[in-house]
Amino acid sequence: MKIGFIGAGNMARSMGIVWAELGHEVFFGSRDPAKGVRLAAFAGHGCLGGSNDEAVAFGEVVFFTVREQVPSEMLESVTPLAGKVLVDINNRVLPSDFAMGALIGESLAEKTAADVPEARVVKGYNTMAQEIFEHPPEILRQQGVSAFLCSDDEEAKGIVAGLAHEHGLIAVDCGGLRAARMVEALGDFIRYMMRGADYGLFATINFRTIPAPAEERLGGRGLRL
Repeated sequence: MKIGFIGAGNMARSMGIVWAELGHEVFFGSRDPAKGVRLAAFAGHGCLGGSNDEAVAFGEVVFFTVREQVPSEMLESVTPLAGKVLVDINNRVLPSDFAMGALIGESLAEKTAADVPEARVVKGYNTMAQEIFEHPPEILRQQGVSAFLCSDDEEAKGIVAGLAHEHGLIAVDCGGLRAARMVEALGDFIRYMMRGADYGLFATINFRTIPAPAEERLGGRGLRL
């Protein structure tokens, strides 16, 4: 698969290198095309680099990794994103003291979708730090690290789930794009636990379901007294 990155930061570098190692074609884009070229040279595995617009033209799946902006602010034109899977991995910039403001009224992913209405927007990859991907996929698979995905496009969400599986992650379907409000809030909480509560950058969430009990010995949810 051809994977393009808008932005050449820590997450783009780490995610892209792993997928390149797994045989995907990867293009690193940047506002400074020379940076994208340098990153591609560092990554090896046949990776390419250049401008953000070149990354969009290249990718079948495009990862938007630039925080606090929308694609139209990063590209000459958003037209080439029409019909492509566009994955928003971003979180809000948090205050240094973690003094959170009002609850999220609109997610970053919803803003991205409004900015590029012809793209197939998926929210995901926002609840883990770059350092997680230093582990090979088989280690992440053993640890049961979850990747939470939201989209109104089921096929696009399935494509991203497949890529997450290759990373060694458990893809968790969180529903439509509106659920990105909760997933982004979860990203805020995880970052608080990483830094504010000092659990470290390897803090993750494993989302699993335990078996139902053999009997409802405590009366069950429907009990009326």
